[in-house]
Amino acid sequence: MGAGKAGECRIENEALRTVVRRIFAAAGSSERECGLVAEHLVEANLRGHDSHGVGMLPAYIANALTGECRLNAAPTVVTDLGALMVVEADRGLGQTIAHDAVAMAVAKAKTQGACIMALRNSHHIGRIGHWSEQCVRAGLVSIHFVNVISTPAVAPFGGRGARVGTNPISIGLPRPGRDPFVVDFATSRLAVGKVRVAYNKGVDLPEGVLLDGAGEPTTDPAALFEEPLGALRTFGEHKGWALSFACDLLAGALAGGATQKGPKNRDAIINNMFSIVVSPEAMGTSAAYAREIEAYAEWVTAPPAGREPSVLLPGEPERATRADRLANKVPVDTNTWEQILAAGESVGVARAETGRIAGLA
Repeated sequence: MGAGKAGECRIENEALRTVVRRIFAAAGSSERECGLVAEHLVEANLRGHDSHGVGMLPAYIANALTGECRLNAAPTVVTDLGALMVVEADRGLGQTIAHDAVAMAVAKAKTQGACIMALRNSHHIGRIGHWSEQCVRAGLVSIHFVNVISTPAVAPFGGRGARVGTNPISIGLPRPGRDPFVVDFATSRLAVGKVRVAYNKGVDLPEGVLLDGAGEPTTDPAALFEEPLGALRTFGEHKGWALSFACDLLAGALAGGATQKGPKNRDAIINNMFSIVVSPEAMGTSAAYAREIEAYAEWVTAPPAGREPSVLLPGEPERATRADRLANKVPVDTNTWEQILAAGESVGVARAETGRIAGLA
């Protein structure tokens, strides 16, 4: 097991946000950008998606130092036809770039009823559900298709070697006066970041998730990080593969960005995103939408007579995890924490200072 069995520390969420802000400020991010990236990463941890949380900070900082990720960049609109936009990111930090691009799409959907927005060539934009949540807060329905250009990590269905990225999809459905429904999943059986978390913790993966470098099934997460590299498998066999295929072509090709079509040739983690944002109010269906979404949720979760409720709706597990971690602090495995300390040092933040901010000193 590559990284070795690890323990964990627990850090209060506001302290963890301060750690992220401090390290990005030292790297050169503006106060606004520090706030956006801290909000995004720590919220991912709070919702149980440690794969897209503060464990991504070391890669972002490393790429910022080499120029592979551009701090304080702004998106550039290259096509604007009202309800249709193409936005160029030019490797800007994804937590800033995607926030601003989605904000533009939200504004257009509010005034014009809908917006199709293609974002291309952004550095890693993180947990895609975050962008669905940005839309639902404005009362808008949204669909997001994303591709990943980095080290190929996923084998096509029927294949035995990595050819594509994890290519996630997210759908946001607002519920007037209630918590929204947010669908958010990679088209692989696990996100790369979840394998990284298992690798850092020194624990096995479930069976059926991963292939080793010879294309044989394995439960060892080292297969994704140590030579010879293996591959994740798609979820749902051919169905997940078909969705992954569509993500690469919608988010990459249609957006004017790129698809994954060879080995990694630079350290940047590039995302392209194809988003559809729609206003139920503008469609004139908001009353029916609100009525039907509640009736449907009640029907699908109703247990058979004499049984306890057991069906969870999209977004409910994340909300439960968030409540627990707000009360009991955010767990960070010790290997990941060591990587964060090293990333801080690389931009001049001493380990002692990071530990003090985190409440661990």
